[in-house]
Amino acid sequence: MDLAERFVKNHKLADREEYRELLKQSEDKEVAEYLRREAVSLRKQYYGNKVYIRGLIEFTNYCKNNCYYCGIRRGSYRAVRYRLTREEILDCVKKGWTMGFRTFVLQGGEDPYLTDQWMADLIRSIKELCPDCAVTLSIGERSLDSYRRLREAGADRYLLRHETADEKHYRCLHPEEMRLSVRKQCLRDLKSLGYQTGAGFMVGSPGQTYRELAEDLRFLQELQPEMAGLGPFLPHQDTRFAEEKAGSLELTVRLLSIVRILLPAVLLPATTALATLDPAGREKGLAAGANVVMPNLSPLKNRKQYMLYDNKCCTGAESAEGLSKLAKSLEELGYELSMERGDYPFPIGTLFTDPI
Repeated sequence: MDLAERFVKNHKLADREEYRELLKQSEDKEVAEYLRREAVSLRKQYYGNKVYIRGLIEFTNYCKNNCYYCGIRRGSYRAVRYRLTREEILDCVKKGWTMGFRTFVLQGGEDPYLTDQWMADLIRSIKELCPDCAVTLSIGERSLDSYRRLREAGADRYLLRHETADEKHYRCLHPEEMRLSVRKQCLRDLKSLGYQTGAGFMVGSPGQTYRELAEDLRFLQELQPEMAGLGPFLPHQDTRFAEEKAGSLELTVRLLSIVRILLPAVLLPATTALATLDPAGREKGLAAGANVVMPNLSPLKNRKQYMLYDNKCCTGAESAEGLSKLAKSLEELGYELSMERGDYPFPIGTLFTDPI
């Protein structure tokens, strides 16, 4: 327990070996519960009982990359491709705005069609339509100049999960033409431009041990992102990992608590992958320190086509149509559903590397 107590006090550990030891110790129920309570206390300190709602628009499943775990990778020939038009995206935004959404997350594969000009025009149109909204992008690796243009057009946040921070493990998950160093540099570029930046990783991906997870935590400590997305690995039938086991819900939940303590003010989603693995997964994520959920605003006809993994939840409480059901379930658990922008509460770049 000494290591866990030191981690809670300092919000950091000395090196990868200490993070690996913390993960091992968190298998003990008493340690796990201690970390969970401290994580919830920190979330309440910065956000009260608010759970922020983001409207997710999955607007293209074309992707130039061939990541071995992904259902919309370039080589997935059974994927039914689609790309929403500008008008279709704006219709999703209008629908969400009317429902009360004030943050829109535009997520897609690394689609070559998404030029800087096309994206900048879209962002400006959304801002004209909904002046007070926040626009979050999740469209992969781009150049520093590209990120700058999209920021100047009005983009507020950018999600770019690093998936794994360990070089050897990265090579197990990605083709030769992709580089972990590029992904890390993209995240640093986003931070330098003033985006609220989100990194994150899969839990339980093939070949992953506590050693690799410890490296993910060490990288988050270095990067200090304003948002962090982590969820269990879930296999897709058309990938080389189709027969692999899904990641552990219990380990993912423990890691949510650890990430909350590591980054006390982080915006931390309870992901759709959690709800796919367990019907109560979202609630378990919130109880571990998460404070963001992202119902799906995409057109119903396209939701099943954006299938990163098998059996993805995209209806019910995971959809915008289930918003009232979601609000009721959260209220019953003592949370306050918030449609506000829910920005990071400190200046971008604030570090929590010393005790607060």
